Amino acid sequence: MSEYINSALFGWYPYICLTVFALGSLIRFDREQYTWKTGSSQLLRRRQLFWGSNLFHVGILIIFGGHFVGLLTPVWVFDVLGISHTFKQLLAMTVGGIAGVACFVGITLLAHRRLFDPRIRNTSSFSDIAILLLLWAQLTLGLSSIFVSAHNLDGHEMVKLMTWAQGIVTAQPSAAVYLADVHWIFKTHILLGLTIFLVFPFTRLV
Repeated sequence: MSEYINSALFGWYPYICLTVFALGSLIRFDREQYTWKTGSSQLLRRRQLFWGSNLFHVGILIIFGGHFVGLLTPVWVFDVLGISHTFKQLLAMTVGGIAGVACFVGITLLAHRRLFDPRIRNTSSFSDIAILLLLWAQLTLGLSSIFVSAHNLDGHEMVKLMTWAQGIVTAQPSAAVYLADVHWIFKTHILLGLTIFLVFPFTRLV
């Protein structure tokens, strides 16, 4: 049963999320172009919006780039370049940690602004608030995973995550086996990240 659940969550769920992400975004653009916007609240708490938005966006771009390169670059490329798994993991923890903290501070400011200012709260939809909280939870998990990684500096766990991601991209649902015994915090982080792709077309993220 556990093997079936692992296969469903990490072998097939990624394809469901990515399919909905791609098709949903295209359909929404084709049929509901005027919904590719959100209600403006820029005149309220502008200073908090400035710092929150900039910290969040700079941090998330660095995090996204790091995940993209770190997970999808074949392991043999790092070996050829002489980059050890330990060094790569320490680099990811350091750069990702700094960017993650900046992003976390930013999303916290944005969430606080939207939740605790009555005027902004009244103009916010359920999806506006839900996606902020999802992103906040995802960043919390990501930052927490740094402490788990600090206890496994040999990079073995990281290689499993890379192999899984590359297996999914190359259409190998059996890649789920690589995540069977990884720490639960990585699994939760991955599942929540996939879920964000799933809801992407239906939220302000689009």
